Amino acid sequence: MMDLKNMTDGAMALHHNGAVETGIPYPARLDAILGADLCAEAQTAISAWRGYAPTPLHRLDDLADQLGVGAIYYKDEGPRFGLGSFKALGGAYAVLKLLARELRDPGGARLSEGRIAKGLHADQASAVTVVTATDGNHGRSVAWGARMFGAACRIYMHAGVSPGRAKAVEALGAKVVWVDGNYDASVRQAAQDAADNGWHIVSDTSYPGYMDLPRHVMAGYSVMVAEVIDQMPRDAAPTHVFLQGGVGGLAGAVTAALWHHYGAARPRVIVVEPDRAPCLYRSAVEGRPVAVEIVEETIMAGLSCGEVSLLAWDILAAGADDFMTVSDSWIAPLMRGLANPTSDRPVVAGESAVAGLAGLAAASQSAATARTLGLDRSSRILVIGTEGATDPAIYEAIVGRPPQEIAA
Repeated sequence: MMDLKNMTDGAMALHHNGAVETGIPYPARLDAILGADLCAEAQTAISAWRGYAPTPLHRLDDLADQLGVGAIYYKDEGPRFGLGSFKALGGAYAVLKLLARELRDPGGARLSEGRIAKGLHADQASAVTVVTATDGNHGRSVAWGARMFGAACRIYMHAGVSPGRAKAVEALGAKVVWVDGNYDASVRQAAQDAADNGWHIVSDTSYPGYMDLPRHVMAGYSVMVAEVIDQMPRDAAPTHVFLQGGVGGLAGAVTAALWHHYGAARPRVIVVEPDRAPCLYRSAVEGRPVAVEIVEETIMAGLSCGEVSLLAWDILAAGADDFMTVSDSWIAPLMRGLANPTSDRPVVAGESAVAGLAGLAAASQSAATARTLGLDRSSRILVIGTEGATDPAIYEAIVGRPPQEIAA
Protein backbone atom coordinates (compact mmCIF):
# COMPACT_ATOMS: atom_id res chain seq x y z
CA MET A 1 0.00 0.00 0.00
CA MET A 2 1.44 3.38 -0.96
CA ASP A 3 1.67 6.16 1.59
CA LEU A 4 -0.20 9.01 -0.10
CA LYS A 5 -1.42 10.75 3.05
CA ASN A 6 -0.95 14.47 3.70
CA MET A 7 0.17 15.18 0.14
CA THR A 8 -2.74 17.19 -1.23
CA ASP A 9 -2.15 20.67 0.19
CA GLY A 10 -1.03 22.88 -2.67
CA ALA A 11 -0.10 19.79 -4.67
CA MET A 12 -2.42 20.09 -7.66
CA ALA A 13 -4.01 22.54 -10.07
CA LEU A 14 -6.62 21.53 -12.66
CA HIS A 15 -7.87 23.33 -15.77
CA HIS A 16 -10.61 21.95 -17.99
CA ASN A 17 -10.14 22.62 -21.70
CA GLY A 18 -13.44 24.18 -22.70
CA ALA A 19 -12.38 24.19 -26.34
CA VAL A 20 -11.88 20.43 -26.57
CA GLU A 21 -13.69 18.80 -29.45
CA THR A 22 -15.59 15.78 -28.14
CA GLY A 23 -17.71 13.21 -29.87
CA ILE A 24 -16.08 13.62 -33.29
CA PRO A 25 -13.59 11.70 -35.42
CA TYR A 26 -10.01 12.92 -35.69
CA PRO A 27 -10.31 16.40 -37.25
CA ALA A 28 -9.09 16.71 -40.82
CA ARG A 29 -6.96 19.75 -39.94
CA LEU A 30 -4.98 17.62 -37.47
CA ASP A 31 -4.45 14.84 -39.99
CA ALA A 32 -1.74 16.95 -41.62
CA ILE A 33 0.09 17.11 -38.28
CA LEU A 34 0.00 13.44 -37.32
CA GLY A 35 -2.13 11.24 -39.53
CA ALA A 36 -2.82 7.55 -39.12
CA ASP A 37 -0.73 6.80 -42.20
CA LEU A 38 2.33 8.49 -40.71
CA CYS A 39 1.90 6.50 -37.50
CA ALA A 40 1.47 3.22 -39.40
CA GLU A 41 4.64 3.94 -41.38
CA ALA A 42 6.59 4.44 -38.15
CA GLN A 43 5.18 1.26 -36.65
CA THR A 44 6.20 -0.78 -39.70
CA ALA A 45 9.73 0.61 -39.68
CA ILE A 46 10.43 0.43 -35.95
CA SER A 47 8.98 -3.06 -35.48
CA ALA A 48 11.57 -4.29 -38.01
CA TRP A 49 14.55 -2.99 -35.99
CA ARG A 50 16.82 -5.47 -34.28
CA GLY A 51 15.78 -5.93 -30.66
CA TYR A 52 12.23 -4.70 -31.11
CA ALA A 53 9.66 -6.16 -28.72
CA PRO A 54 6.47 -4.68 -27.26
CA THR A 55 7.03 -3.35 -23.75
CA PRO A 56 4.90 -4.73 -20.89
CA LEU A 57 1.48 -3.45 -19.88
CA HIS A 58 1.07 -4.05 -16.14
CA ARG A 59 -2.17 -3.99 -14.15
CA LEU A 60 -1.77 -2.11 -10.87
CA ASP A 61 -4.66 -3.60 -8.94
CA ASP A 62 -3.35 -2.62 -5.49
CA LEU A 63 -3.11 1.03 -6.48
CA ALA A 64 -6.43 0.99 -8.33
CA ASP A 65 -8.15 -0.25 -5.20
CA GLN A 66 -6.45 2.40 -3.07
CA LEU A 67 -7.37 5.21 -5.46
CA GLY A 68 -10.95 4.09 -5.94
CA VAL A 69 -10.87 3.27 -9.66
CA GLY A 70 -11.68 0.09 -11.52
CA ALA A 71 -8.32 -0.62 -13.14
CA ILE A 72 -4.94 0.99 -13.79
CA TYR A 73 -2.88 -0.11 -16.78
CA TYR A 74 0.77 0.92 -16.67
CA LYS A 75 2.72 0.83 -19.94
CA ASP A 76 6.28 0.12 -18.79
CA GLU A 77 8.76 1.73 -21.18
CA GLY A 78 11.81 0.87 -19.06
CA PRO A 79 12.81 -2.12 -21.24
CA ARG A 80 12.50 -0.25 -24.58
CA PHE A 81 15.44 -1.27 -26.80
CA GLY A 82 17.69 -1.40 -23.74
CA LEU A 83 17.69 2.43 -23.58
CA GLY A 84 15.38 2.76 -20.60
CA SER A 85 12.64 4.99 -22.01
CA PHE A 86 9.97 5.55 -24.65
CA LYS A 87 12.23 8.16 -26.25
CA ALA A 88 14.00 5.31 -28.07
CA LEU A 89 10.99 5.23 -30.39
CA GLY A 90 11.15 8.87 -31.44
CA GLY A 91 14.65 10.29 -31.67
CA ALA A 92 16.20 7.31 -33.44
CA TYR A 93 13.34 7.13 -35.92
CA ALA A 94 13.73 10.83 -36.71
CA VAL A 95 17.45 10.26 -37.35
CA LEU A 96 16.49 7.54 -39.83
CA LYS A 97 14.02 9.85 -41.60
CA LEU A 98 16.63 12.61 -41.75
CA LEU A 99 19.22 10.31 -43.32
CA ALA A 100 16.68 8.98 -45.81
CA ARG A 101 16.04 12.59 -46.82
CA GLU A 102 19.69 13.63 -47.03
CA LEU A 103 21.59 10.65 -48.46
CA ARG A 104 21.92 9.96 -52.18
CA ASP A 105 23.57 7.33 -54.34
CA PRO A 106 26.15 8.38 -57.00
CA GLY A 107 23.34 8.94 -59.49
CA GLY A 108 21.51 11.32 -57.17
CA ALA A 109 18.71 8.92 -56.18
CA ARG A 110 17.65 8.59 -52.56
CA LEU A 111 18.94 5.57 -50.69
CA SER A 112 16.62 2.89 -49.38
CA GLU A 113 15.34 3.69 -45.90
CA GLY A 114 15.34 -0.01 -45.07
CA ARG A 115 19.01 -0.37 -46.02
CA ILE A 116 19.92 2.76 -44.03
CA ALA A 117 18.11 1.25 -41.03
CA LYS A 118 20.28 -1.86 -41.30
CA GLY A 119 23.45 0.27 -41.27
CA LEU A 120 24.30 -0.64 -44.87
CA HIS A 121 25.01 2.98 -45.79
CA ALA A 122 27.04 3.92 -42.72
CA ASP A 123 29.88 5.28 -44.87
CA GLN A 124 27.61 7.88 -46.45
CA ALA A 125 25.85 8.56 -43.13
CA SER A 126 29.16 9.35 -41.42
CA ALA A 127 29.29 12.64 -43.33
CA VAL A 128 26.08 13.76 -41.55
CA THR A 129 26.21 15.20 -38.02
CA VAL A 130 23.02 15.16 -35.96
CA VAL A 131 22.61 17.32 -32.87
CA THR A 132 19.95 17.82 -30.24
CA ALA A 133 19.32 19.25 -26.81
CA THR A 134 18.11 16.92 -24.09
CA ASP A 135 17.33 16.33 -20.45
CA GLY A 136 18.70 12.83 -21.02
CA ASN A 137 16.35 10.37 -22.71
CA HIS A 138 15.79 12.02 -26.09
CA GLY A 139 19.52 12.60 -26.51
CA ARG A 140 20.18 8.97 -25.69
CA SER A 141 17.75 7.92 -28.42
CA VAL A 142 19.31 10.26 -31.00
CA ALA A 143 22.79 9.02 -30.08
CA TRP A 144 21.65 5.40 -30.38
CA GLY A 145 20.07 6.04 -33.75
CA ALA A 146 23.18 7.85 -34.99
CA ARG A 147 25.36 4.92 -33.95
CA MET A 148 22.97 2.36 -35.45
CA PHE A 149 22.81 4.12 -38.82
CA GLY A 150 26.38 5.53 -38.90
CA ALA A 151 25.95 9.29 -38.40
CA ALA A 152 28.08 11.56 -36.21
CA CYS A 153 26.32 12.97 -33.14
CA ARG A 154 26.57 15.87 -30.64
CA ILE A 155 24.22 16.10 -27.66
CA TYR A 156 23.63 19.38 -25.77
CA MET A 157 22.87 19.16 -22.06
CA HIS A 158 22.14 21.84 -19.51
CA ALA A 159 23.53 22.09 -16.01
CA GLY A 160 20.52 20.33 -14.46
CA VAL A 161 21.16 17.05 -16.29
CA SER A 162 22.78 14.39 -14.12
CA PRO A 163 26.27 13.07 -14.90
CA GLY A 164 24.85 9.55 -15.09
CA ARG A 165 22.57 10.50 -17.98
CA ALA A 166 25.47 12.22 -19.75
CA LYS A 167 27.63 9.10 -19.41
CA ALA A 168 24.86 6.98 -20.92
CA VAL A 169 24.89 9.22 -24.00
CA GLU A 170 28.67 9.20 -24.26
CA ALA A 171 28.67 5.41 -24.08
CA LEU A 172 26.80 5.46 -27.40
CA GLY A 173 29.62 7.38 -29.07
CA ALA A 174 28.10 10.88 -28.99
CA LYS A 175 29.92 14.01 -27.86
CA VAL A 176 28.21 15.81 -24.96
CA VAL A 177 28.27 19.61 -25.02
CA TRP A 178 27.39 21.31 -21.71
CA VAL A 179 25.37 24.53 -21.76
CA ASP A 180 24.80 27.05 -18.96
CA GLY A 181 21.14 27.63 -18.15
CA ASN A 182 18.10 25.37 -18.49
CA TYR A 183 16.73 23.03 -21.15
CA ASP A 184 15.45 25.84 -23.34
CA ALA A 185 18.89 27.47 -23.33
CA SER A 186 20.40 24.20 -24.54
CA VAL A 187 17.80 24.03 -27.33
CA ARG A 188 18.81 27.50 -28.54
CA GLN A 189 22.55 26.74 -28.35
CA ALA A 190 22.16 23.49 -30.28
CA ALA A 191 20.18 25.27 -32.99
CA GLN A 192 22.79 28.03 -33.30
CA ASP A 193 25.73 25.64 -33.50
CA ALA A 194 23.92 23.51 -36.07
CA ALA A 195 23.24 26.55 -38.24
CA ASP A 196 26.87 27.68 -37.97
CA ASN A 197 28.33 24.28 -38.88
CA GLY A 198 25.89 22.71 -41.32
CA TRP A 199 24.74 20.12 -38.80
CA HIS A 200 21.21 18.74 -38.55
CA ILE A 201 18.91 19.31 -35.58
CA VAL A 202 16.91 16.27 -34.50
CA SER A 203 14.63 17.78 -31.87
CA ASP A 204 11.58 16.40 -30.12
CA THR A 205 10.05 19.87 -29.96
CA SER A 206 8.75 21.90 -32.90
CA TYR A 207 8.91 25.65 -33.50
CA PRO A 208 8.39 28.03 -36.43
CA GLY A 209 10.42 26.77 -39.37
CA TYR A 210 11.12 23.38 -37.77
CA MET A 211 8.22 20.96 -38.03
CA ASP A 212 9.10 17.91 -40.13
CA LEU A 213 11.34 15.82 -37.87
CA PRO A 214 9.33 16.45 -34.65
CA ARG A 215 6.34 15.08 -36.55
CA HIS A 216 8.30 11.84 -37.13
CA VAL A 217 9.38 11.79 -33.48
CA MET A 218 5.72 11.80 -32.46
CA ALA A 219 4.90 9.16 -35.08
CA GLY A 220 7.54 6.97 -33.44
CA TYR A 221 5.88 7.43 -30.06
CA SER A 222 2.59 6.17 -31.52
CA VAL A 223 4.07 2.65 -31.54
CA MET A 224 3.27 2.51 -27.82
CA VAL A 225 -0.42 3.04 -28.47
CA ALA A 226 -0.54 0.32 -31.12
CA GLU A 227 0.98 -2.04 -28.57
CA VAL A 228 -1.40 -0.95 -25.80
CA ILE A 229 -4.44 -1.58 -28.01
CA ASP A 230 -3.19 -5.12 -28.68
CA GLN A 231 -2.42 -5.70 -24.99
CA MET A 232 -5.59 -4.39 -23.34
CA PRO A 233 -8.72 -6.52 -22.99
CA ARG A 234 -10.89 -6.11 -26.08
CA ASP A 235 -14.00 -5.35 -24.03
CA ALA A 236 -12.29 -2.94 -21.60
CA ALA A 237 -10.97 0.09 -23.46
CA PRO A 238 -9.49 2.84 -21.29
CA THR A 239 -11.90 5.50 -20.06
CA HIS A 240 -9.12 7.91 -19.00
CA VAL A 241 -5.46 8.42 -19.89
CA PHE A 242 -3.13 10.52 -17.72
CA LEU A 243 -0.16 11.70 -19.79
CA GLN A 244 3.10 13.46 -18.96
CA GLY A 245 3.49 16.99 -20.29
CA GLY A 246 7.01 18.22 -21.04
CA VAL A 247 6.98 19.95 -24.44
CA GLY A 248 3.87 17.92 -25.31
CA GLY A 249 5.25 15.48 -27.88
CA LEU A 250 4.32 12.33 -25.96
CA ALA A 251 0.90 13.65 -24.96
CA GLY A 252 0.15 14.86 -28.48
CA ALA A 253 1.23 11.60 -30.08
CA VAL A 254 -0.77 9.43 -27.69
CA THR A 255 -3.83 11.67 -27.96
CA ALA A 256 -3.73 11.50 -31.75
CA ALA A 257 -3.15 7.74 -31.87
CA LEU A 258 -5.98 7.03 -29.43
CA TRP A 259 -8.23 9.28 -31.50
CA HIS A 260 -7.27 7.40 -34.67
CA HIS A 261 -8.28 4.08 -33.11
CA TYR A 262 -11.26 4.93 -30.89
CA GLY A 263 -12.69 7.91 -32.76
CA ALA A 264 -15.45 9.70 -30.89
CA ALA A 265 -15.23 7.05 -28.13
CA ARG A 266 -11.65 7.94 -27.24
CA PRO A 267 -10.76 8.12 -23.54
CA ARG A 268 -10.68 11.33 -21.57
CA VAL A 269 -7.17 12.81 -21.85
CA ILE A 270 -5.59 14.53 -18.85
CA VAL A 271 -2.15 16.11 -19.34
CA VAL A 272 0.01 16.26 -16.20
CA GLU A 273 3.02 18.53 -15.61
CA PRO A 274 5.31 19.51 -12.72
CA ASP A 275 4.15 22.71 -11.09
CA ARG A 276 7.70 24.00 -11.64
CA ALA A 277 7.45 23.59 -15.43
CA PRO A 278 3.79 24.16 -16.40
CA CYS A 279 4.09 25.38 -20.00
CA LEU A 280 1.18 23.31 -21.31
CA TYR A 281 -1.03 24.12 -18.33
CA ARG A 282 -0.37 27.85 -18.72
CA SER A 283 -0.95 27.58 -22.46
CA ALA A 284 -4.31 25.92 -21.81
CA VAL A 285 -5.32 28.63 -19.36
CA GLU A 286 -4.32 31.38 -21.83
CA GLY A 287 -5.69 29.57 -24.88
CA ARG A 288 -2.44 29.94 -26.81
CA PRO A 289 1.16 28.69 -26.59
CA VAL A 290 2.85 30.34 -23.60
CA ALA A 291 6.47 30.05 -22.48
CA VAL A 292 7.19 29.86 -18.75
CA GLU A 293 10.42 30.57 -16.92
CA ILE A 294 11.80 27.63 -14.97
CA VAL A 295 13.05 29.06 -11.71
CA GLU A 296 13.65 25.79 -9.90
CA GLU A 297 14.28 22.40 -11.49
CA THR A 298 11.75 19.64 -10.86
CA ILE A 299 12.67 16.13 -9.78
CA MET A 300 10.87 15.05 -12.97
CA ALA A 301 13.92 15.93 -15.06
CA GLY A 302 12.48 14.84 -18.40
CA LEU A 303 9.53 17.21 -17.95
CA SER A 304 11.53 20.33 -17.09
CA CYS A 305 10.47 22.27 -20.20
CA GLY A 306 9.37 25.89 -20.45
CA GLU A 307 8.20 26.07 -24.08
CA VAL A 308 5.58 23.94 -25.80
CA SER A 309 6.01 22.09 -29.09
CA LEU A 310 3.73 23.85 -31.55
CA LEU A 311 2.72 20.68 -33.39
CA ALA A 312 1.86 18.94 -30.14
CA TRP A 313 -0.01 21.99 -28.88
CA ASP A 314 -2.31 22.00 -31.92
CA ILE A 315 -3.31 18.40 -31.18
CA LEU A 316 -3.70 18.93 -27.44
CA ALA A 317 -5.67 22.16 -27.81
CA ALA A 318 -8.26 20.18 -29.75
CA GLY A 319 -8.05 16.82 -28.00
CA ALA A 320 -6.85 17.08 -24.39
CA ASP A 321 -9.76 17.39 -21.99
CA ASP A 322 -7.85 18.60 -18.94
CA PHE A 323 -4.47 19.98 -17.89
CA MET A 324 -3.02 19.43 -14.43
CA THR A 325 0.04 20.37 -12.44
CA VAL A 326 1.40 18.34 -9.53
CA SER A 327 4.15 18.98 -7.02
CA ASP A 328 7.35 16.98 -6.71
CA SER A 329 6.12 15.64 -3.36
CA TRP A 330 4.13 12.90 -5.13
CA ILE A 331 7.05 11.40 -7.01
CA ALA A 332 9.21 9.57 -4.46
CA PRO A 333 6.27 7.85 -2.70
CA LEU A 334 4.93 6.61 -6.02
CA MET A 335 8.33 5.35 -7.15
CA ARG A 336 8.81 3.52 -3.86
CA GLY A 337 5.27 2.16 -3.93
CA LEU A 338 5.69 0.72 -7.42
CA ALA A 339 8.97 -0.87 -6.37
CA ASN A 340 7.47 -2.40 -3.22
CA PRO A 341 3.80 -3.26 -3.90
CA THR A 342 1.61 -5.40 -1.70
CA SER A 343 0.71 -7.93 -4.40
CA ASP A 344 1.24 -6.27 -7.79
CA ARG A 345 4.33 -6.98 -9.86
CA PRO A 346 7.21 -4.68 -8.78
CA VAL A 347 7.93 -1.96 -11.34
CA VAL A 348 11.10 0.09 -11.79
CA ALA A 349 9.81 3.58 -12.60
CA GLY A 350 11.98 6.66 -13.01
CA GLU A 351 11.15 10.15 -11.82
CA SER A 352 9.33 11.25 -14.97
CA ALA A 353 7.60 7.90 -15.40
CA VAL A 354 5.17 8.43 -12.55
CA ALA A 355 3.90 11.90 -13.48
CA GLY A 356 0.67 10.48 -14.92
CA LEU A 357 0.15 8.36 -11.83
CA ALA A 358 0.81 11.44 -9.70
CA GLY A 359 -1.99 13.25 -11.52
CA LEU A 360 -4.35 10.34 -10.94
CA ALA A 361 -3.35 10.05 -7.28
CA ALA A 362 -3.76 13.77 -6.70
CA ALA A 363 -7.17 13.79 -8.39
CA SER A 364 -8.38 10.78 -6.42
CA GLN A 365 -7.50 12.42 -3.12
CA SER A 366 -9.99 15.22 -3.85
CA ALA A 367 -13.61 14.10 -4.06
CA ALA A 368 -14.54 17.21 -6.02
CA THR A 369 -11.75 16.69 -8.55
CA ALA A 370 -12.57 13.00 -8.92
CA ARG A 371 -16.20 13.93 -9.69
CA THR A 372 -15.07 16.57 -12.19
CA LEU A 373 -12.93 14.04 -14.03
CA GLY A 374 -15.50 11.24 -13.79
CA LEU A 375 -13.25 8.96 -11.76
CA ASP A 376 -15.01 6.11 -9.99
CA ARG A 377 -14.98 2.32 -9.61
CA SER A 378 -15.93 1.88 -13.26
CA SER A 379 -12.95 3.89 -14.55
CA ARG A 380 -10.16 2.16 -16.47
CA ILE A 381 -7.01 4.27 -16.39
CA LEU A 382 -4.10 4.12 -18.82
CA VAL A 383 -0.77 5.68 -17.83
CA ILE A 384 2.51 5.63 -19.71
CA GLY A 385 5.47 4.72 -17.52
CA THR A 386 7.84 6.62 -19.76
CA GLU A 387 11.16 5.53 -18.24
CA GLY A 388 12.88 3.06 -15.99
CA ALA A 389 15.93 3.91 -13.91
CA THR A 390 17.69 6.04 -16.54
CA ASP A 391 20.07 7.21 -13.81
CA PRO A 392 20.48 4.23 -11.45
CA ALA A 393 22.26 6.28 -8.77
CA ILE A 394 19.41 8.80 -8.53
CA TYR A 395 16.88 5.97 -8.56
CA GLU A 396 18.56 4.13 -5.69
CA ALA A 397 18.84 7.35 -3.67
CA ILE A 398 15.06 7.87 -3.99
CA VAL A 399 13.81 4.29 -3.67
CA GLY A 400 16.45 2.92 -1.32
CA ARG A 401 17.21 -0.15 -3.43
CA PRO A 402 19.11 -0.57 -6.71
CA PRO A 403 16.91 -1.00 -9.78
CA GLN A 404 18.44 -4.31 -10.76
CA GLU A 405 17.39 -5.80 -7.41
CA ILE A 406 13.79 -4.74 -7.96
CA ALA A 407 13.76 -5.90 -11.58
CA ALA A 408 15.02 -9.31 -10.50
